[in-house]
Amino acid sequence: MAVRYQHVGIAGSGRVARAMALALAPRSAGPVLLWGRSAGHMQDAASAVGAAAADSIEGLVSSCDLIVIAVADTALAAVAAQLAEALAPGTEPFVCHVSGGSGAAILAPFADRGALTAAVHPGMTFTGDPEQEALRMAGARFAITAPDSEALAEARTLVALLGGIAVEIAEDRRALYHAALSHAANHLVTLMSGASHALRAAGADEPEALLAPLVRAALENSLEHGFDALSGPLLRGDTGTIRTHLAAIAHDCPDLLPAYRAMALATLDELALAGKNPSPDLRTILNG
Repeated sequence: MAVRYQHVGIAGSGRVARAMALALAPRSAGPVLLWGRSAGHMQDAASAVGAAAADSIEGLVSSCDLIVIAVADTALAAVAAQLAEALAPGTEPFVCHVSGGSGAAILAPFADRGALTAAVHPGMTFTGDPEQEALRMAGARFAITAPDSEALAEARTLVALLGGIAVEIAEDRRALYHAALSHAANHLVTLMSGASHALRAAGADEPEALLAPLVRAALENSLEHGFDALSGPLLRGDTGTIRTHLAAIAHDCPDLLPAYRAMALATLDELALAGKNPSPDLRTILNG
């Protein structure tokens, strides 16, 4: 692999920081440097991925021509300001963060000092296996946001070096982008949890095993065919089955009822948008 940077610096010591350090190591002429606010966590992270622990924040920003900020969303603004404050005059690295919800504007302290800045968010889940996650970046989509064409080009280059595919998201659409990902990934977990509770109440000992083939097939069909993958009583206009569902949930698993109603009503909205003309009786029953 061709070396792109003299030194890569990672601000952070968590899952994403470790995976990024491992993935970028072949692109750095020198050892990847890790800096974190907790010295213990920083040392552990560096040892885990074969990186070097930065001796100071000034050491990180003065020696690295690529700085990746991989910290919690709530800490991003403060860490970016702290790092930028340590940037020496005339030092102009490429600085990016990997947060989904923020664009490049949060890195303004760096841009004000002449550095190129961008938001580069890998659209994947990090579970704590940096080797596997570095491999999974190849082929993954990365949402990139930058204030100008030069920074945007550098962000595209970085994504290509990671083996990913860049998807440009405008600064003012970054929150919507992140909301969409959260709606899909986080709410899916809640959906599966509610279905598992109902199955246990129905007498199933291993609800996850029962759900797995059904849900996997539904997910694959949905990703391939979009809303045309929908099946079931709402599509058929089966008011009797929906009434039975609502009564059973209300009796045996009432905590699930608000989510079931909300998702069913959202499905009717999608049916209407698709021109399927769902029965108005279904909406009356669900709102009843």
